[in-house]
Amino acid sequence: EPFVADEYIERLAWRTPGGGSRGGEAFDPKRLLEEFVNHIQELQVMDERIQRKVEKLEQQCQKEAKEFAKKVQELQKSNQVAFQHFQELDEHISYVATKVCHLGDQLEGVNTPRQRAVEAQKLMKYFNEFLDGELKSDVFTNSEKIKEAADIIQKLHLIAQELPFDRFSEVKSKIASKYHDLECQLIQEFTSAQRRGEISRMREVAAVLLHFKGYSHCVDVYIKQCQEGAFLRNDVFEDAAILCQRVNKQVGEVFSNPETVLAKLIQNIFEVKLQSYVKDQLEEYRKSDAEQYLKNLYDLYTRTTNLSSKLMEFNLGTDKQTFLSKLIKSIFIPYLENYIEVEIGYLKSRSAMILQRYYDSKNHQKRSIGTGGIQDLKERIRQRTNLPLGPSIDTHGETFLSQEVVVNLLQETKQAFERCHRLSDPSDLPKNAFRIFSMLVEFLCTEHIDYALETGLAGIPSSDSKNANLYFLDVVHQANTIFHLFDKQFNDHLMPLISSSPKLSECLQKKKDIIEQMEVKLDMGIDRTLNCMIGQMKHILAAEQKKTDFKPEDENNVLIQYTNACVKVCGYVRKQVEKIRNSMDGKNVDTVLMELGVRFHRLIYEHLQQYSYSCMGGMLAICDVAEYRKCAKDFKIALVLQLFDTLHALCNLLVVAPDNLKQVCSGEQLANLDKNILHSFVQLRVDYRSARLARHFS
Repeated sequence: EPFVADEYIERLAWRTPGGGSRGGEAFDPKRLLEEFVNHIQELQVMDERIQRKVEKLEQQCQKEAKEFAKKVQELQKSNQVAFQHFQELDEHISYVATKVCHLGDQLEGVNTPRQRAVEAQKLMKYFNEFLDGELKSDVFTNSEKIKEAADIIQKLHLIAQELPFDRFSEVKSKIASKYHDLECQLIQEFTSAQRRGEISRMREVAAVLLHFKGYSHCVDVYIKQCQEGAFLRNDVFEDAAILCQRVNKQVGEVFSNPETVLAKLIQNIFEVKLQSYVKDQLEEYRKSDAEQYLKNLYDLYTRTTNLSSKLMEFNLGTDKQTFLSKLIKSIFIPYLENYIEVEIGYLKSRSAMILQRYYDSKNHQKRSIGTGGIQDLKERIRQRTNLPLGPSIDTHGETFLSQEVVVNLLQETKQAFERCHRLSDPSDLPKNAFRIFSMLVEFLCTEHIDYALETGLAGIPSSDSKNANLYFLDVVHQANTIFHLFDKQFNDHLMPLISSSPKLSECLQKKKDIIEQMEVKLDMGIDRTLNCMIGQMKHILAAEQKKTDFKPEDENNVLIQYTNACVKVCGYVRKQVEKIRNSMDGKNVDTVLMELGVRFHRLIYEHLQQYSYSCMGGMLAICDVAEYRKCAKDFKIALVLQLFDTLHALCNLLVVAPDNLKQVCSGEQLANLDKNILHSFVQLRVDYRSARLARHFS
């Protein structure tokens, strides 16, 4: 354990008699000092002894180090000698090897011509048999030696091609006939071995046929037999994938060029099986049913590309991506060339049918909005003056906007975008996507939303109509919801297709233009609706407010807290405020409510200016304005509440004592108002003509 001096001294003191209070024994410092001195002497003796031992060990270590260094030097010298011997041996071995190689080259130079001569002699022997017209050699008569016969006949066939035809026509014909017979036998043998599943025999025969002209026919036979019984289910694409997976495992064991054979099998599947299947599925609907045709085209193209992705796992040569792309293109090029025209035509007819079916369900004959000079002139006049041009139309509360119609149109367009993404050439994708987007704008925005806005505008009654039903806010509410759906599809489905092309700015501008165009009509409709609301309030005030309300005959017998006109106006305003909140969202709610609140304030302000007020009538007017102010709180707009607070302060001028007029006018709420406004309210008092009041106010 580590040595700790304090603990060591403690133990020493504890063991010394009289060194502590152990067992009641008295402490004896002299005895403890004596013990410490003796122990220190023992430690010094021990230290000297250990020091001598250390010096002895150091001397021994130095001696052994010198001996070890001497031994290492001797070993290095021995190693250098051994290395020199090794170099000499290596040089000798290289010399002998050079001699052996030279001798081998000489032997090969002698042996190779000899082997060629022997082989040429054998070929001449077999050639003579063909010249004589009788094949006697065992290699031609024994069926088990077909491999050797094939090698010989292949060489003879090459030789025969070099011979002049006029002298050797007969023998050339015999060799060619035998060449053809052997080729047929080998192909037949390969076919039988494939049916028996003998991979080793197939590999052996294929290796022999590799040098024959009929090798490609052998591959064709193999491909044909592979497909027997492979396409029995309804899913030709899954069958093709399974077949290629199975053949991929086998083809490497049979052929020396497996990637070429597998590529040829895949090409055969695409050009025969898949092409005929695709043609059967598409030609049936090409002219009769555009919807089913597009669905089938998208499904077949998707499944074909998925199959291609699976086949990419196999070794098909250097550029398998291009190879498979060409195969897919060869199948679908007749259908993809005019795909977008079919898509646009179908989308146009389908969208028109969805809209017409909706209007028919409403028993509504769609009005022609009209275009051209007169309509444009009307539109400009209406935008600048906000006047209703033409007769008002009673829509019976119908907005002519349908979320079901919108969802159907967006769903059709979404599917069109998906098909466009899959079926369009990458260079044509942005252009095609823009055309589909244009169809959506035409039918959803122009033919449906814009038509509903035009109809809604035409249905807004004039501001002086009595008991008018205001449905335009319902149009606003539904249009707002539809805009959100339209914008979501724009971002989710169109943007990925055009994000990196010049068509992006064109689409964004088109979207901006159509939204701005509709916002103008929405703003116009909301403005006219607010005018109608103010008009309704005017009718209520004109019908319910009496002059005697603010100048009662009996000043001491007024029992009401506020007038009947005030109650009805506040009830009407609260309903409209709630309707506006339900119809809009975001900052639009505050903007419209602020505009309504300002107009509401102006109406009440001008309305109060029409009457004369007695003292009790002024109190009743203050009560009315207090109720209007309470109603204004529902707007939750600071400006509107401030306006009614000021109006309430102005009404105090109707009842305040003449001596206090100046004090009230200089109060916090009225100090910043124009003096003419204050004067106009003071003039409404019945006692204004009294010299005392005029003097105090002046």
